[in-house]
Amino acid sequence: MERVNSSTFSWFVLLGFSNRPQLETALFAVILIVYFLSVLGNGTIILLSVVDPRLHTPMYVFLSNLSFMDLCLTTCTVPQTLVNFKGRDKTITYGGCVTQLFIALGLGGVECVLLSVMAYDRYAAVCRPLHYMVIMHPQLCLQLVVTAWLTGFGNSVVQTTLTMTLPLCGRNRVDHFFCEVPVMLKLACTSTAVNEAELFAVSVFFLVVPLSLILVSYGHITRAVLKIKSAQGRRKAFGTCGSHLLVVIIFFGTLISMYLQPPSSYSQDVNKSIALFYTLVTPLLNPLIYTLRNKEVKGALRRLVGSTPDSMQSQ
Repeated sequence: MERVNSSTFSWFVLLGFSNRPQLETALFAVILIVYFLSVLGNGTIILLSVVDPRLHTPMYVFLSNLSFMDLCLTTCTVPQTLVNFKGRDKTITYGGCVTQLFIALGLGGVECVLLSVMAYDRYAAVCRPLHYMVIMHPQLCLQLVVTAWLTGFGNSVVQTTLTMTLPLCGRNRVDHFFCEVPVMLKLACTSTAVNEAELFAVSVFFLVVPLSLILVSYGHITRAVLKIKSAQGRRKAFGTCGSHLLVVIIFFGTLISMYLQPPSSYSQDVNKSIALFYTLVTPLLNPLIYTLRNKEVKGALRRLVGSTPDSMQSQ
């Protein structure tokens, strides 16, 4: 059977919620607001991490990478979704679909690895405070960040190639609002058993392994926090750890529920709701939970805002 590629047809139809036009109208407004807030929050974190020398620490190196990754992920999917929800033309070019699939897969893998790296960083800071700067030295931080990006996009090259070279037999109606592996597998007109098995194995590596490392790290952190004599100190530490774990559970929980089951068993409405969560809600929560509630970030923001009028006056 000949494999369908861009020479056979040059576009896909993203159905989204086209059978519920009123829902699309409501979602358009919600998604636009959330996207704006997400860009604002993540952009602020990146700016502060670059311009404020006090934030040039391992934790903010990882956080600025997380914010940049979230910014790219939302920008990769949301504008196309908004266009499809608002207009009658719900098509995406073949090249656009491949690009969207490649970037979303790569960034998703990067975030999985990066969240586990950040959990290890917090473990070193809380449980090994006297050796923290020795453990998390700049060279190691750079190596961990590069490893996260290379691992995520290395996997994306393989997954995108395996998915987009499947024979589709002219099927180009994607029951989703962006191109994603499980949905694209359902378009194939041949057996996808090998692809599904390979996707399951990769998902275990990128989802179950990092999540296990994160839970182990926070287990050690919890044990260290329980030794704090001050009740107020314990409450503050548990509040911080709890909010971090909430974001982790939302992110990994949504992805596990979608990627660690056969595509044939998916409910498309549930799948679309899950996709909205990890492409919109998590990128919005990350800056709120990890940084904007942080005194160091608040101080950096005040210094940045306070220096702007002074710099304008001096000019």
